[in-house]
Amino acid sequence: MSERGMAEAFPPGEFLRDELDERGWTQEEFASIIGRPTAVVNQILSGKRGISPETAREIGAALGTSAIFWMNLEAAYRLWRAGPAPTRINREARIRERFPVREMLKRGWLRPSESTEVLESQVAAFFGIKGIDETPKLLHAAKKSGYPQDISGAQLAWLFRVRQIATALRVRPYSPRALRESLPALRSLLATPAEMARIPKILSDCGVRFVVVEHVPSSKIDGVCFWLDASTPSPVIGMSLRLDRIDNFWFVLRHEIEHVLNEDGREEAIVDRDTLVDHPEQGPLEELRANRAAADFCVPTGEMADFVSRNRPLFGELRVLNFAQRMGVHPGLIVGQLQRRTGNYKLFRKHLVSVRSLITSVAVTDGYGHVVSM
Repeated sequence: MSERGMAEAFPPGEFLRDELDERGWTQEEFASIIGRPTAVVNQILSGKRGISPETAREIGAALGTSAIFWMNLEAAYRLWRAGPAPTRINREARIRERFPVREMLKRGWLRPSESTEVLESQVAAFFGIKGIDETPKLLHAAKKSGYPQDISGAQLAWLFRVRQIATALRVRPYSPRALRESLPALRSLLATPAEMARIPKILSDCGVRFVVVEHVPSSKIDGVCFWLDASTPSPVIGMSLRLDRIDNFWFVLRHEIEHVLNEDGREEAIVDRDTLVDHPEQGPLEELRANRAAADFCVPTGEMADFVSRNRPLFGELRVLNFAQRMGVHPGLIVGQLQRRTGNYKLFRKHLVSVRSLITSVAVTDGYGHVVSM
Protein backbone atom coordinates (compact mmCIF):
# COMPACT_ATOMS: atom_id res chain seq x y z
CA MET A 1 0.00 0.00 0.00
CA SER A 2 1.44 3.38 -0.99
CA GLU A 3 1.77 6.04 1.67
CA ARG A 4 0.05 9.37 1.04
CA GLY A 5 2.25 12.22 2.26
CA MET A 6 1.40 15.85 3.05
CA ALA A 7 2.46 18.60 0.64
CA GLU A 8 3.72 20.65 3.61
CA ALA A 9 3.42 20.57 7.37
CA PHE A 10 3.90 23.43 9.85
CA PRO A 11 5.52 23.37 13.28
CA PRO A 12 3.04 23.16 16.19
CA GLY A 13 4.36 26.54 17.37
CA GLU A 14 2.49 28.29 14.54
CA PHE A 15 -0.81 26.80 15.70
CA LEU A 16 0.03 27.72 19.28
CA ARG A 17 0.80 31.30 18.25
CA ASP A 18 -2.68 31.57 16.66
CA GLU A 19 -4.28 30.30 19.89
CA LEU A 20 -2.38 32.84 21.99
CA ASP A 21 -3.25 35.70 19.62
CA GLU A 22 -6.91 34.74 19.73
CA ARG A 23 -6.87 34.94 23.52
CA GLY A 24 -4.68 38.02 23.64
CA TRP A 25 -2.04 36.26 25.75
CA THR A 26 1.62 37.18 25.65
CA GLN A 27 4.39 34.61 25.67
CA GLU A 28 5.26 35.59 29.24
CA GLU A 29 1.67 35.24 30.35
CA PHE A 30 1.28 31.80 28.77
CA ALA A 31 4.60 30.67 30.19
CA SER A 32 3.35 31.64 33.64
CA ILE A 33 0.10 29.71 33.11
CA ILE A 34 1.83 26.42 32.20
CA GLY A 35 4.70 26.91 34.62
CA ARG A 36 7.45 26.98 32.02
CA PRO A 37 10.26 29.48 31.34
CA THR A 38 9.41 32.10 28.75
CA ALA A 39 12.40 30.96 26.70
CA VAL A 40 10.80 27.51 26.30
CA VAL A 41 7.56 28.99 24.98
CA ASN A 42 9.52 31.25 22.63
CA GLN A 43 11.48 28.28 21.23
CA ILE A 44 8.24 26.33 20.65
CA LEU A 45 6.63 29.28 18.86
CA SER A 46 9.66 29.74 16.60
CA GLY A 47 9.83 26.03 15.74
CA LYS A 48 13.22 25.58 17.37
CA ARG A 49 11.87 23.25 20.05
CA GLY A 50 9.56 20.31 19.74
CA ILE A 51 6.60 19.51 21.97
CA SER A 52 7.19 16.73 24.47
CA PRO A 53 4.34 14.63 25.92
CA GLU A 54 4.59 16.57 29.20
CA THR A 55 4.39 19.93 27.42
CA ALA A 56 1.51 18.65 25.26
CA ARG A 57 -0.48 17.86 28.42
CA GLU A 58 0.24 21.33 29.84
CA ILE A 59 -0.71 23.14 26.61
CA GLY A 60 -3.87 21.07 26.26
CA ALA A 61 -4.91 21.83 29.84
CA ALA A 62 -4.33 25.57 29.34
CA LEU A 63 -6.18 25.80 26.02
CA GLY A 64 -8.95 23.26 26.65
CA THR A 65 -7.73 20.85 23.99
CA SER A 66 -6.38 17.30 24.17
CA ALA A 67 -2.71 16.49 24.56
CA ILE A 68 -3.08 14.11 21.59
CA PHE A 69 -3.93 17.04 19.33
CA TRP A 70 -0.58 18.69 20.01
CA MET A 71 1.35 15.42 19.82
CA ASN A 72 -0.23 14.72 16.42
CA LEU A 73 0.80 18.14 15.17
CA GLU A 74 4.35 17.49 16.40
CA ALA A 75 4.48 14.01 14.83
CA ALA A 76 3.12 15.24 11.50
CA TYR A 77 5.70 18.02 11.38
CA ARG A 78 8.59 15.72 12.25
CA LEU A 79 7.52 13.20 9.60
CA TRP A 80 7.30 15.96 7.00
CA ARG A 81 10.76 17.22 7.95
CA ALA A 82 12.14 13.67 7.69
CA GLY A 83 10.91 13.39 4.11
CA PRO A 84 9.55 10.29 2.33
CA ALA A 85 10.96 6.83 3.11
CA PRO A 86 13.67 5.73 0.69
CA THR A 87 12.31 3.88 -2.34
CA ARG A 88 14.87 1.16 -1.59
CA ILE A 89 13.00 0.17 1.55
CA ASN A 90 9.73 -0.21 -0.32
CA ARG A 91 11.35 -2.30 -3.05
CA GLU A 92 13.24 -4.49 -0.58
CA ALA A 93 10.06 -5.16 1.38
CA ARG A 94 8.12 -5.90 -1.81
CA ILE A 95 10.70 -8.42 -2.97
CA ARG A 96 10.72 -10.24 0.35
CA GLU A 97 6.95 -10.11 0.56
CA ARG A 98 6.53 -11.89 -2.77
CA PHE A 99 9.36 -14.39 -2.64
CA PRO A 100 11.24 -16.42 0.03
CA VAL A 101 14.44 -14.39 -0.34
CA ARG A 102 15.97 -15.53 2.95
CA GLU A 103 15.56 -19.19 2.01
CA MET A 104 16.83 -18.58 -1.53
CA LEU A 105 19.93 -16.87 -0.17
CA LYS A 106 20.48 -19.67 2.32
CA ARG A 107 20.43 -22.26 -0.44
CA GLY A 108 22.66 -20.32 -2.79
CA TRP A 109 19.92 -19.67 -5.34
CA LEU A 110 20.71 -15.97 -4.87
CA ARG A 111 23.98 -14.27 -3.98
CA PRO A 112 24.18 -12.03 -0.90
CA SER A 113 24.21 -8.33 -1.72
CA GLU A 114 23.68 -5.11 0.21
CA SER A 115 22.21 -3.51 -2.90
CA THR A 116 18.45 -3.78 -3.36
CA GLU A 117 18.90 -3.24 -7.09
CA VAL A 118 21.25 -6.21 -7.33
CA LEU A 119 18.88 -8.35 -5.26
CA GLU A 120 15.93 -7.41 -7.45
CA SER A 121 17.97 -8.15 -10.58
CA GLN A 122 18.88 -11.60 -9.24
CA VAL A 123 15.30 -12.42 -8.31
CA ALA A 124 14.08 -11.29 -11.72
CA ALA A 125 16.71 -13.45 -13.44
CA PHE A 126 15.81 -16.47 -11.29
CA PHE A 127 12.15 -16.26 -12.29
CA GLY A 128 12.77 -15.02 -15.83
CA ILE A 129 10.85 -11.77 -15.35
CA LYS A 130 11.65 -8.11 -16.06
CA GLY A 131 10.71 -6.89 -12.58
CA ILE A 132 9.29 -8.17 -9.31
CA ASP A 133 5.81 -6.87 -10.10
CA GLU A 134 5.59 -9.19 -13.11
CA THR A 135 4.05 -12.64 -12.68
CA PRO A 136 6.57 -15.43 -13.36
CA LYS A 137 5.57 -17.98 -15.99
CA LEU A 138 6.79 -21.51 -15.51
CA LEU A 139 5.74 -22.69 -18.97
CA HIS A 140 6.62 -20.29 -21.79
CA ALA A 141 4.33 -21.88 -24.36
CA ALA A 142 1.33 -22.12 -22.07
CA LYS A 143 -1.77 -20.02 -22.61
CA LYS A 144 -2.42 -20.17 -18.88
CA SER A 145 -0.21 -18.95 -16.08
CA GLY A 146 1.71 -22.22 -16.01
CA TYR A 147 0.68 -23.15 -12.43
CA PRO A 148 -2.39 -22.90 -10.18
CA GLN A 149 -3.61 -19.39 -9.37
CA ASP A 150 -3.28 -19.91 -5.63
CA ILE A 151 0.43 -20.69 -5.82
CA SER A 152 2.59 -18.98 -3.19
CA GLY A 153 5.99 -17.34 -3.56
CA ALA A 154 7.63 -20.22 -1.68
CA GLN A 155 6.03 -22.74 -4.02
CA LEU A 156 7.03 -20.71 -7.07
CA ALA A 157 10.65 -20.65 -5.94
CA TRP A 158 10.64 -24.43 -5.53
CA LEU A 159 9.04 -24.98 -8.95
CA PHE A 160 11.48 -22.70 -10.73
CA ARG A 161 14.44 -24.39 -9.07
CA VAL A 162 13.14 -27.74 -10.32
CA ARG A 163 12.87 -26.30 -13.82
CA GLN A 164 16.36 -24.78 -13.68
CA ILE A 165 17.93 -28.12 -12.82
CA ALA A 166 15.72 -30.20 -15.12
CA THR A 167 16.61 -28.00 -18.09
CA ALA A 168 20.29 -28.85 -17.63
CA LEU A 169 19.77 -32.63 -17.48
CA ARG A 170 20.58 -34.88 -20.39
CA VAL A 171 18.14 -37.71 -20.94
CA ARG A 172 17.04 -39.88 -23.83
CA PRO A 173 14.14 -38.71 -26.02
CA TYR A 174 10.88 -39.24 -24.22
CA SER A 175 9.06 -42.47 -25.05
CA PRO A 176 5.59 -42.98 -23.54
CA ARG A 177 5.78 -46.63 -24.53
CA ALA A 178 9.09 -47.09 -22.71
CA LEU A 179 7.71 -45.37 -19.62
CA ARG A 180 4.62 -47.56 -19.52
CA GLU A 181 6.71 -50.67 -20.08
CA SER A 182 9.00 -49.63 -17.22
CA LEU A 183 6.19 -49.86 -14.64
CA PRO A 184 6.73 -53.60 -13.91
CA ALA A 185 10.44 -52.94 -13.42
CA LEU A 186 9.66 -50.08 -11.05
CA ARG A 187 7.15 -52.17 -9.14
CA SER A 188 9.72 -54.91 -8.65
CA LEU A 189 11.65 -52.40 -6.51
CA LEU A 190 8.84 -51.94 -3.97
CA ALA A 191 9.96 -54.72 -1.64
CA THR A 192 13.52 -53.61 -0.99
CA PRO A 193 14.39 -49.96 -0.25
CA ALA A 194 17.98 -50.40 -1.42
CA GLU A 195 16.70 -51.23 -4.91
CA MET A 196 15.32 -47.68 -5.20
CA ALA A 197 18.76 -46.60 -6.40
CA ARG A 198 17.72 -47.82 -9.86
CA ILE A 199 14.85 -45.34 -10.19
CA PRO A 200 16.69 -42.32 -11.71
CA LYS A 201 18.25 -44.39 -14.52
CA ILE A 202 14.98 -46.13 -15.35
CA LEU A 203 13.23 -42.78 -15.70
CA SER A 204 16.13 -41.20 -17.60
CA ASP A 205 16.14 -44.07 -20.10
CA CYS A 206 12.46 -43.33 -20.74
CA GLY A 207 13.19 -39.64 -21.32
CA VAL A 208 11.79 -38.39 -18.01
CA ARG A 209 13.79 -35.72 -16.18
CA PHE A 210 13.69 -36.66 -12.49
CA VAL A 211 14.75 -33.99 -9.99
CA VAL A 212 14.69 -33.76 -6.20
CA VAL A 213 14.63 -30.30 -4.61
CA GLU A 214 14.35 -29.93 -0.85
CA HIS A 215 11.01 -28.44 0.08
CA VAL A 216 10.82 -24.76 0.94
CA PRO A 217 9.25 -24.21 4.40
CA SER A 218 5.47 -23.71 4.20
CA SER A 219 5.32 -24.84 0.55
CA LYS A 220 3.80 -28.27 1.29
CA ILE A 221 4.59 -29.46 -2.23
CA ASP A 222 5.12 -33.19 -2.64
CA GLY A 223 5.65 -33.32 -6.37
CA VAL A 224 5.13 -31.67 -9.72
CA CYS A 225 4.70 -32.70 -13.32
CA PHE A 226 5.30 -30.33 -16.21
CA TRP A 227 6.85 -30.35 -19.67
CA LEU A 228 9.77 -28.29 -20.88
CA ASP A 229 9.18 -26.00 -23.83
CA ALA A 230 11.22 -27.81 -26.43
CA SER A 231 10.82 -29.03 -30.00
CA THR A 232 10.23 -32.53 -28.66
CA PRO A 233 8.15 -33.47 -25.59
CA SER A 234 10.27 -33.50 -22.46
CA PRO A 235 8.43 -34.32 -19.22
CA VAL A 236 9.75 -33.35 -15.80
CA ILE A 237 8.98 -34.99 -12.47
CA GLY A 238 10.06 -33.01 -9.44
CA MET A 239 9.79 -34.31 -5.89
CA SER A 240 10.45 -32.66 -2.54
CA LEU A 241 10.68 -35.74 -0.27
CA ARG A 242 9.35 -33.51 2.52
CA LEU A 243 7.64 -36.55 4.09
CA ASP A 244 10.51 -38.97 4.50
CA ARG A 245 8.71 -42.31 4.45
CA ILE A 246 8.58 -45.12 1.96
CA ASP A 247 4.83 -45.15 1.33
CA ASN A 248 4.71 -41.42 0.57
CA PHE A 249 7.66 -41.65 -1.82
CA TRP A 250 6.22 -44.44 -3.94
CA PHE A 251 2.70 -43.00 -3.98
CA VAL A 252 3.92 -39.56 -5.11
CA LEU A 253 6.32 -40.97 -7.72
CA ARG A 254 3.67 -43.21 -9.30
CA HIS A 255 1.18 -40.35 -9.07
CA GLU A 256 3.49 -38.10 -11.10
CA ILE A 257 4.29 -40.87 -13.59
CA GLU A 258 0.57 -41.23 -14.26
CA HIS A 259 0.39 -37.51 -14.98
CA VAL A 260 3.18 -37.93 -17.51
CA LEU A 261 1.55 -40.94 -19.16
CA ASN A 262 -1.69 -38.99 -19.52
CA GLU A 263 0.23 -35.94 -20.76
CA ASP A 264 -1.09 -33.83 -17.91
CA GLY A 265 0.89 -30.66 -17.28
CA ARG A 266 1.48 -29.76 -20.93
CA GLU A 267 -0.27 -26.38 -20.61
CA GLU A 268 -0.34 -25.97 -16.85
CA ALA A 269 2.02 -27.51 -14.31
CA ILE A 270 0.38 -30.14 -12.12
CA VAL A 271 1.43 -29.19 -8.61
CA ASP A 272 0.64 -31.82 -6.00
CA ARG A 273 0.38 -30.51 -2.43
CA ASP A 274 -0.42 -32.68 0.59
CA THR A 275 -0.91 -35.54 -1.84
CA LEU A 276 -1.90 -38.19 0.69
CA VAL A 277 -4.20 -35.81 2.55
CA ASP A 278 -6.53 -35.29 -0.41
CA HIS A 279 -9.65 -37.47 -0.57
CA PRO A 280 -9.15 -40.02 -3.37
CA GLU A 281 -12.71 -39.62 -4.65
CA GLN A 282 -12.74 -35.84 -4.96
CA GLY A 283 -10.91 -33.37 -7.18
CA PRO A 284 -10.06 -32.85 -10.86
CA LEU A 285 -10.21 -35.84 -13.18
CA GLU A 286 -6.43 -35.90 -13.73
CA GLU A 287 -5.87 -36.08 -9.96
CA LEU A 288 -8.41 -38.87 -9.50
CA ARG A 289 -6.73 -40.91 -12.23
CA ALA A 290 -3.28 -40.33 -10.75
CA ASN A 291 -4.46 -41.19 -7.22
CA ARG A 292 -6.07 -44.43 -8.34
CA ALA A 293 -3.08 -45.47 -10.40
CA ALA A 294 -0.70 -44.72 -7.52
CA ALA A 295 -2.78 -46.57 -4.94
CA ASP A 296 -3.21 -49.62 -7.19
CA PHE A 297 0.51 -49.61 -8.02
CA CYS A 298 1.57 -49.63 -4.37
CA VAL A 299 -0.97 -52.23 -3.27
CA PRO A 300 -3.65 -53.57 -5.67
CA THR A 301 -6.85 -51.85 -4.56
CA GLY A 302 -8.99 -54.98 -4.49
CA GLU A 303 -6.42 -56.95 -2.50
CA MET A 304 -6.05 -54.12 0.00
CA ALA A 305 -9.80 -53.77 0.49
CA ASP A 306 -10.12 -57.54 1.00
CA PHE A 307 -7.30 -57.58 3.58
CA VAL A 308 -8.86 -54.73 5.53
CA SER A 309 -12.36 -56.29 5.56
CA ARG A 310 -11.01 -59.66 6.73
CA ASN A 311 -8.83 -58.29 9.53
CA ARG A 312 -10.63 -55.20 10.83
CA PRO A 313 -10.46 -54.10 13.60
CA LEU A 314 -7.46 -56.20 14.75
CA PHE A 315 -4.55 -55.92 12.34
CA GLY A 316 -1.86 -58.23 13.64
CA GLU A 317 1.69 -57.33 12.70
CA LEU A 318 2.46 -60.83 11.46
CA ARG A 319 -0.56 -60.71 9.16
CA VAL A 320 0.63 -57.38 7.80
CA LEU A 321 4.10 -58.77 7.12
CA ASN A 322 2.71 -61.86 5.42
CA PHE A 323 0.35 -59.79 3.28
CA ALA A 324 3.20 -57.46 2.25
CA GLN A 325 5.33 -60.45 1.25
CA ARG A 326 2.45 -61.88 -0.80
CA MET A 327 1.98 -58.51 -2.54
CA GLY A 328 5.72 -58.21 -3.18
CA VAL A 329 6.01 -54.85 -1.42
CA HIS A 330 7.69 -53.39 1.63
CA PRO A 331 5.48 -53.58 4.78
CA GLY A 332 5.57 -49.78 4.98
CA LEU A 333 3.31 -49.55 1.92
CA ILE A 334 0.68 -51.68 3.68
CA VAL A 335 1.05 -49.79 6.94
CA GLY A 336 0.66 -46.42 5.23
CA GLN A 337 -2.68 -47.42 3.74
CA LEU A 338 -3.85 -48.98 6.99
CA GLN A 339 -3.07 -45.79 8.89
CA ARG A 340 -5.08 -43.67 6.47
CA ARG A 341 -8.00 -46.09 6.41
CA THR A 342 -8.19 -46.41 10.19
CA GLY A 343 -7.05 -42.95 11.21
CA ASN A 344 -4.58 -44.56 13.62
CA TYR A 345 -1.24 -42.99 12.64
CA LYS A 346 0.65 -44.79 15.39
CA LEU A 347 -0.13 -48.19 13.90
CA PHE A 348 3.08 -50.15 13.12
CA ARG A 349 5.00 -46.88 12.56
CA LYS A 350 8.37 -48.61 12.67
CA HIS A 351 7.71 -50.01 9.20
CA LEU A 352 7.44 -46.54 7.63
CA VAL A 353 11.15 -46.45 6.95
CA SER A 354 13.11 -43.43 5.77
CA VAL A 355 14.12 -43.38 2.12
CA ARG A 356 15.31 -39.80 1.58
CA SER A 357 19.02 -40.60 1.92
CA LEU A 358 18.66 -43.51 -0.50
CA ILE A 359 17.11 -41.33 -3.19
CA THR A 360 19.22 -38.20 -2.76
CA SER A 361 22.42 -40.23 -3.03
CA VAL A 362 21.55 -41.31 -6.59
CA ALA A 363 19.13 -38.69 -7.98
CA VAL A 364 20.03 -35.16 -9.05
CA THR A 365 19.30 -33.40 -5.77
CA ASP A 366 19.36 -29.80 -4.60
CA GLY A 367 19.18 -29.61 -0.83
CA TYR A 368 19.36 -32.18 1.98
CA GLY A 369 23.12 -31.65 2.04
CA HIS A 370 23.48 -31.68 -1.74
CA VAL A 371 24.19 -28.63 -3.90
CA VAL A 372 23.59 -28.30 -7.61
CA SER A 373 25.81 -25.69 -9.21
CA MET A 374 24.09 -23.92 -12.10
